[in-house]
Amino acid sequence: MNDLQGSDQWRTRLGFMLAAMGSAVGLGNIWRFSYVAGENGGATFLLVYLFFVLLIGIPLLLAEFSIGKAGQLDAVGSFRKLAPKTKWYLTGLMGVIGGILILSFYSVVSGWSLFYLYKYITGAYWNEPDGGFGAAFGAWISNSYAPLFWQALFLGVTIFIVMRGIKGGIEKANNFLMPALALLMIIMAVYGLTLDNAMQGVKFLFTPDWGQLSNPQVYIMALGQAFFSLSIGICGMLTYSSYLKEKDRLPAATVGIGLMDTLFAVIAGLMIFPAVFSFGVDPASGPPLVFITLPTIFESMPLGNVVGIVFFILLTMAALSSALSLLELPVAFFNRTLGWSRKVATLVCGVFIFILGIASSLGFGIWSGVTPIGDNGILDSIDYITANIMLPLGGLLIALFVGWYLPKKRAARFSEIESQGLTSVWYFLVKFVIPVLMIVIFLFQLGIIDYLIELLLTM
Repeated sequence: MNDLQGSDQWRTRLGFMLAAMGSAVGLGNIWRFSYVAGENGGATFLLVYLFFVLLIGIPLLLAEFSIGKAGQLDAVGSFRKLAPKTKWYLTGLMGVIGGILILSFYSVVSGWSLFYLYKYITGAYWNEPDGGFGAAFGAWISNSYAPLFWQALFLGVTIFIVMRGIKGGIEKANNFLMPALALLMIIMAVYGLTLDNAMQGVKFLFTPDWGQLSNPQVYIMALGQAFFSLSIGICGMLTYSSYLKEKDRLPAATVGIGLMDTLFAVIAGLMIFPAVFSFGVDPASGPPLVFITLPTIFESMPLGNVVGIVFFILLTMAALSSALSLLELPVAFFNRTLGWSRKVATLVCGVFIFILGIASSLGFGIWSGVTPIGDNGILDSIDYITANIMLPLGGLLIALFVGWYLPKKRAARFSEIESQGLTSVWYFLVKFVIPVLMIVIFLFQLGIIDYLIELLLTM
């Protein structure tokens, strides 16, 4: 008997919404959104991003939620139940595998955040270390053993919470994490606005450069960010929605989650860009922004040590809220298929993910010469496979399942949209618009579009 679905459900719809927001609001909102927006025109990127959240993100999120609530099982089981004697269950299986792979390297980066928090609490990073933050960061992540301890500590906390179940673990944790995260981010954003030249950062984030709208890169990156920031395609949201009660309605919760996730991303921009402009840093600093650039800024600003502590607390909290849904994916699957108890399934999956993550960690040290895909190291290669192939493909398959496999009346019933007009709009987007745009993302991520453009230019 499956002890996850059925006996353990969300206590309240708000608890489900906070947990789903926690799944969506992770390192991607605070870390990735900031540097991607910085590299793609700030306000122009934000405008296009918001458009795609409404056009694609929320409708596709509702599609994924509808599968989970209708199936009432794990990712694989829900597809098997709704589409018996077909191969659609492979979509759920790909999600389970993707969740394991993502958490294996996500826990490594989250361990870095936890380590930085420790360094700020102890005062070790209140002043720039010898050689600078860049050299210190590079030396630390290349160490064979120290990063593994912090990775294990982060996963240990994640395992402990997931072991306690939906009501007593994941829901209770997110009921604290999400309001606390929002409060800390708002405090950081307000503080950032008091810095000299902070308004330049605000202008960068909210004053569009309309000329950037002619740049195809802005659309592609905004489309990808809108998709990935909502955690769509990996079946984590599907798994979470399977724990809903019958009375819990999907449409309002979906819109609320989509809008709040976007608000978190905007607040993250307000938190980071005023400081970046105040200290004359290039907003397009890229991935090193969080672990190298921002600590350098913190050292120079008033109360920078306190700001550093608060920042890495919220970064770690955001990472934890996302890690919970990633671990719940395989836990729910193995509980149903192998009959393991929640504790056994959580422990086995957590330990396996840690062992898998060792390779990503050592990829910055003794295995730095291992480049599975092109010049990418181990972590970047797994990130590439999951972000550029598995997630877009998963999102595309979910859209095709709801829009093309399920009869329209059945899909409409699962969506729980009460207005017939809104149902028709949603179904049209899921059936026609979203698959086309998802294929564009998929081809772009694989580099096929760039190759075709270069080919046309040489003809």
